[in-house]
Amino acid sequence: MTKTPAIGKPISRLEGALKVTGQAKYAGEYQAPDLLYGYVVNSTITKGKIAVIDTADAKKMAGVVEIFTHENRPSTAWFDIQYADMDAPPGTVFKPLKDNEIKYNGQPIALVVAETFEMARYAAMKIKLAYKEEQFETDLESNLDKERDPKKGIASMLKPPPPKPKGDFEQAYRNSYVQSSGEFKHGTEHHNPMEMFASTVIYEGKNKLKIYDKTQGTINSQFYVANVFGLKMKNVQVISPFVGGAFGSGLRPQYQLFMAVMASLALKRNVRVTLDRAQMFTFGHRPPTIQYTKFGADETGKVNAIYHKASAETSQFEDYVEMVVNWSNMLYPAENTLLESKLVPLDVYSPLDMRAPGGSTGIHAIEVTMDELACKLNIDPLEFRLINYSDIDKSSDKEFSSKELKECYRQGAEKFGWSNRNPQPRTMKRGNKLVGYGMATGIWDANRLLARVEAKVTIDGRVELKSAVTDIGTGTLTVMSQIAADELGMDLDNIIFSYADSSMPFAPIQGGSFTTATVGAAVKTACRALNKKIFKKAAALKDSFVSKAAFEDIIFSNGFLFLKGSPDNRISIIEILEKSSIKELKTTNMAMPNPLTDGKKTKAVHSAVFVEVEVDEELGIIEVTRAVTSVAAGKIINPKTAESQILGGMIWGISKALHEETITDHRFGKYMNPNLAEYHIPVHADIHDLNVIFVDEKDKMVNDLGIKGVGEIGIVGMPPAITNAVYNATGKRINELPIHFDRLL
Repeated sequence: MTKTPAIGKPISRLEGALKVTGQAKYAGEYQAPDLLYGYVVNSTITKGKIAVIDTADAKKMAGVVEIFTHENRPSTAWFDIQYADMDAPPGTVFKPLKDNEIKYNGQPIALVVAETFEMARYAAMKIKLAYKEEQFETDLESNLDKERDPKKGIASMLKPPPPKPKGDFEQAYRNSYVQSSGEFKHGTEHHNPMEMFASTVIYEGKNKLKIYDKTQGTINSQFYVANVFGLKMKNVQVISPFVGGAFGSGLRPQYQLFMAVMASLALKRNVRVTLDRAQMFTFGHRPPTIQYTKFGADETGKVNAIYHKASAETSQFEDYVEMVVNWSNMLYPAENTLLESKLVPLDVYSPLDMRAPGGSTGIHAIEVTMDELACKLNIDPLEFRLINYSDIDKSSDKEFSSKELKECYRQGAEKFGWSNRNPQPRTMKRGNKLVGYGMATGIWDANRLLARVEAKVTIDGRVELKSAVTDIGTGTLTVMSQIAADELGMDLDNIIFSYADSSMPFAPIQGGSFTTATVGAAVKTACRALNKKIFKKAAALKDSFVSKAAFEDIIFSNGFLFLKGSPDNRISIIEILEKSSIKELKTTNMAMPNPLTDGKKTKAVHSAVFVEVEVDEELGIIEVTRAVTSVAAGKIINPKTAESQILGGMIWGISKALHEETITDHRFGKYMNPNLAEYHIPVHADIHDLNVIFVDEKDKMVNDLGIKGVGEIGIVGMPPAITNAVYNATGKRINELPIHFDRLL
């Protein structure tokens, strides 16, 4: 009897009960004997040097064990490359406590280690500091004259620079029947996951460490620690089974990891360092970006000229760059394009990937410009996008491996009721509220990297799989178990997926919406290899029906091997192991992109987003009353967890468009709202009717399972759809995010 497939079922998260009952342990919750606590001291100036750092009084306080500064920091690696990580941009990686130089406001400058967290924090207040301040620049807009091209590095493989100009943009734009141009801005944004960054380091003697770290890559943290502190990789174990949100902030090792490891090795003690909410604003952020667009179209509505430029912030020591402008020609096949990406080095910490980095920025400018063109042409915005639809990615002149965007448009528009839209602004009303409809297209890369997975079947008939991959709340544990169950022909109850431990087989950092495609493919490969081993053991048994069969003739189902067309011929895996006198069978296998075919087509996930807003005519207050996102993302392994990902992205899109912004006082180079009281994010009252549609899409090229990621596609189309809906409601185009209500008054 064939097992019912697990793939495609809306299975609840396997770890869900642990999380909602408080049994799931996070990095800052692991207990250890004689645990010490570290509290980080941060710079209060933006640029300059530490003239005096007096720790004498603080060191005398009861319970204080040690205070580390640049004056007594233990020796660490010399070379810049040893501080790099899997997500490091080109440049020089920041080294905590390296010297007395201050590079940005909030820079960590000391670590107080004490017997309690409260004691460490109190002692930190007693450290006396004097600085020699220097002039600094933190304002992107007033420093655009310093913009330059980004430096090239390995990171540009995943974030390629803009394609070269095509045709003659200036002439084509000048001769266009209609033209649309705009300047688009968004400020700094911070990730603000619920779980703050923490590292609990267990000192196991002889420079051997077990580290519970908040991270999106256990091997990335292991690699960083071993290189920086000169340890053997096998002596550094990083574990991170539960992550309370990260959204990109955990892609790079953050400074609490460095501090905790440094203190543990120096003191030969167990040490925990946890950052507080304000300190969560002292590393990484979505960079403020200013964009300029000029699109032209002919009389038929065909876009014939595209100009898109982005100028973004980076630090003085690293060149963080996002793929902002590349998307326009991937979506719309203009023959004349000019795309530019520039960086402005400022006295800030390096920006960091934040959910849909570059995409959530660039798609906003592209889709609002497209909406304005449609209005000038008096063409429905949806019809305008269909006129400019293409199965070719014109930026590279490659076909898409699959693209069901037209069906996304159709199903999304029907579900939303787009045909009821009145194109004239300020014509749809509901009481004293102006009602607006807006739509936008979304696109995100469908990448895949290399991963390894171990699969082991034991004498009890259960299979354990191992991977170093983390689960940052996306449902990785669940979907990997589903993939394994179907490939092995077993029920989920017989699958154990062990993960988030750097001692397990290699997995890359979890980001970019590539985890399921990457690790899932390795799970499939390992399970198939394990089945072949089981088959060979069965074929070697005396008088076995399997001995005369080929592997392709065997069905694996419910813990048995069946012969196709002959269900009575079967043998259980348990019986095979028993008769073979072995307790387990194990295999470790790798899956990676095919270098012969991987670059031949563009692989992408697409979405169509439809939004309704209500705008209070007197107060200018905006509310997203309902939204529909229709997604084509290949095979959906688990519609429940996938829908959760899209809904989370939609909510974040509402946040980006209407709420979220970090305020900087450039007189001080300081973030002024480093807390959740003043850094506004949506609450339950802000979220109303959200619907997700998954459009059927088959893709044989993207990977063996036909999987495309859904982590980021949910956010990219929401801000422009909201912006376009606000225009339809009010007749005003607000191109600076978040949209402040006073600009509508």
